[in-house]
Amino acid sequence: MNQLVPSKKVQSDIASGQPEAMIGVFGSSLYADRVKVYPRAVSGHFRTIKWAVLIACLAIYYITPWLRWDRGPNAPDQALLLDMVGRRGYFFWIEIWPQEVYYITGLLILGAIALFLATALFGRVWCGYACPQTVWTDLFMLVERWIEGDRNARMRLDQKPMSFDKLWRKIAKHCAWLLIAAATGGAWIMYFQDAPTVTREIFTGEASGGTYFFFGLFTATTYTLAGWAREQVCTYMCPWPRIQSAMLDEHTLNVTYQAWRGEKRGKHKAGESWEGRGDCVDCRACVNVCPTGIDIRDGWQMECIGCGLCIDACDEIMSKVGRPQRLIDFVSLANLDRRAKKQPSILKLVRTRTMIYATLLVVVAAIMIAALTLRHSFELNVLHDRSPLYVTLSDGSLRNGYTVKVLNKTREPAFLKLVVDGLPGAEMFLAGTAEEAASSLNLPVDADTVAEFRLFLKASRNSLKAGVTPIDLRLINADGRVVAQYRAQFNGPN
Repeated sequence: MNQLVPSKKVQSDIASGQPEAMIGVFGSSLYADRVKVYPRAVSGHFRTIKWAVLIACLAIYYITPWLRWDRGPNAPDQALLLDMVGRRGYFFWIEIWPQEVYYITGLLILGAIALFLATALFGRVWCGYACPQTVWTDLFMLVERWIEGDRNARMRLDQKPMSFDKLWRKIAKHCAWLLIAAATGGAWIMYFQDAPTVTREIFTGEASGGTYFFFGLFTATTYTLAGWAREQVCTYMCPWPRIQSAMLDEHTLNVTYQAWRGEKRGKHKAGESWEGRGDCVDCRACVNVCPTGIDIRDGWQMECIGCGLCIDACDEIMSKVGRPQRLIDFVSLANLDRRAKKQPSILKLVRTRTMIYATLLVVVAAIMIAALTLRHSFELNVLHDRSPLYVTLSDGSLRNGYTVKVLNKTREPAFLKLVVDGLPGAEMFLAGTAEEAASSLNLPVDADTVAEFRLFLKASRNSLKAGVTPIDLRLINADGRVVAQYRAQFNGPN
């Protein structure tokens, strides 16, 4: 019941391939030329929401790299920065190290679950309002209307032979698209480099080759996808239309044509009776405003991005002909059936699948918050030498070698004491120092860095109870508090 299928438009496109088109293994055409879509401008409730979301998304994208956040001396002051060279991720007051990449994984999981929940509740609301492809395509189409005019004017312009008027409009449009694409590509670079610095370097020619490469790459992809590909990205390139049906059920709100009320459709003249016919006057306003060029009256379709512009267009026509609005509406299949039976609609947001998604969202978010709250300022990692596992000294005692790495996440240098538990009488010393072996060691660790030490641990053979003895290495700060520890082992003869 909730399976989405390609629209009649796409099916006809596939079936009407040209003789020179690619021929599949069964001899049927697998390719058809694109039928260009000319969406008409429309105003209304959902168009207003789309403008608000578009402005908010663009503002966040372009302004965020310029926000500052004071982290102290010798630290980047960009609020949101993925510093690939310094191997850090800065998110306002949070600093992510390479060892903590699982936080990024957690954010991706949160985003996926939130998308599942939104789809189960409201269909393709993400695709219709907040998807980058939708946002930038909307912006490109707005510029196109400003320069070339609305739907009919653009269609007439494309059908005309080349003239000065057509030439300057086409050039102006593509120049404006390239400027927007360049601003988009440049803003993306700013998330990985300091925004004021990289902006100055790009304009003065001082940026690196890699910076110019990615700047050009993101400019080209934005220009191509938002300017040329448009609905083809949603229909053919994006996998989400083919996955989303697994999240839908009969209670999911989606853009739906109410056939029980609209059929039998047909033209209507002023003064004619509405008896024996539906409210749909077959004006095709819903088709003309659709950014993917489908007919919503054919039912739920894979190409529908759930933007609701067809609702605004249909409401406008219904007002003109004196019929109730929302012939096309955000309605579930269950309520569609209830409306057809003249029963009141029921909004059922709480159901099994939405509860599962919401629970998973809360659990993952709680885990992320707990992990961030309980994260330590210091981390200790100890790697035992692989060869030899141990060395017998001249006095009969045994020595093991280790590589010790201490991570200091603070902005202040630290002087930590390293002690060992589980090995009575053990002594330790660092390679390359003149210090004598002792029961503990002082380790100086610079601010915001990883310090590496070569450690040797010596113990009497009589203190070992087995060939492998578990030991705990601990870091103690100046206040006497254990700030990090690591379970390692001391090897000896069996």
